Amino acid sequence: MHSARPNVSIIIKALNEERHIAAAIESAIAALEGVHGEIILADSLSTDRTVEIAAKYPVKIVSLLRAADRSCGAGAQLAYQYSAGDYVCLIDGDMRLHRQFLPAAIEFLKTHSHFAGVGGIIIECETENLEYVKRANDKNSDLRPGEVTRLDCGGLFRRTAIQSVGYLSDRNLHGGEEFELGARLRARGWKLARIPVVSIDHHGHSGNAYALLRRRWTAGFAFSNGEILRASVGTKAFLLVLRKLRWDLFLSTSVYAWWLSLIATPFFATGLLTAMAGLTVLTALPFAVMAFHCRSGRIGIYSVLAWNVYAAGIWPGLLRRRVDPAAWIESIVIRDVIPTGHQVTAA
Repeated sequence: MHSARPNVSIIIKALNEERHIAAAIESAIAALEGVHGEIILADSLSTDRTVEIAAKYPVKIVSLLRAADRSCGAGAQLAYQYSAGDYVCLIDGDMRLHRQFLPAAIEFLKTHSHFAGVGGIIIECETENLEYVKRANDKNSDLRPGEVTRLDCGGLFRRTAIQSVGYLSDRNLHGGEEFELGARLRARGWKLARIPVVSIDHHGHSGNAYALLRRRWTAGFAFSNGEILRASVGTKAFLLVLRKLRWDLFLSTSVYAWWLSLIATPFFATGLLTAMAGLTVLTALPFAVMAFHCRSGRIGIYSVLAWNVYAAGIWPGLLRRRVDPAAWIESIVIRDVIPTGHQVTAA
């Protein structure tokens, strides 16, 4: 054991992840075999056994002081402010880090000096929840190997790149923090890549997709597009954010037009039957189009409802009060662990 600066800091953000946290930590321990590294768990005041389980392992555990500070951005930044590694690897508490990823990612960053971060191939393990089924079927270029604009589900970042943009993740964001970080880095001239090496198994929320959608509203995730837009106003990243969000903004504008059409139809119809027919057609049209596009009625219906939730969430996100994203997050160290010289082993 010694106190030399670790080469890699693996930071794990968690909120009520008692089902997955042990496997997440064990995968991080295995990934650090032969590496001078540290593991930091950032807990957002879990009300289950997440911290109790994590305390069985040789990891540093830090926690928010106030539940009001909970957000996706706050969790990652909380762990980052306690980290010291030359490289920072970010995962969630419901993920498993593959052992072969870190060596490949470090080698990539050593040989590609203009790249701030690198991710790998993501395996979505939740096959029932429509949210994750839809995500796995999306043809998202940022999830394929090559140069990308964001590192969804985390990745490995060089600390000097993060320092150049001030902070890892914006504590004001309830979602989309990887996208916002990517925009800030790219605005400063950095690049991001995804390599053809499996990096993460993601065990997303199981159960009803509509319950998850409701949770995304109550937890503020649905406000993220508005929050990201507001965060980028007046910065070099604004045009990058606007360009990347153009499809989401188009969909939201289309949803607003749909709502207005539904409201206006009864006023322009010539009679009750005409009004009812018009409302029926207008209501069914987007669901039918998306069901055809997705080749699945279930996914089509879910997609349209999700659009409505995220369209409604833009305005609370835009109007929400911001705090300085680079300011120290009030927190407490529940357990401290000195990084090992060669590898981290289970307690």
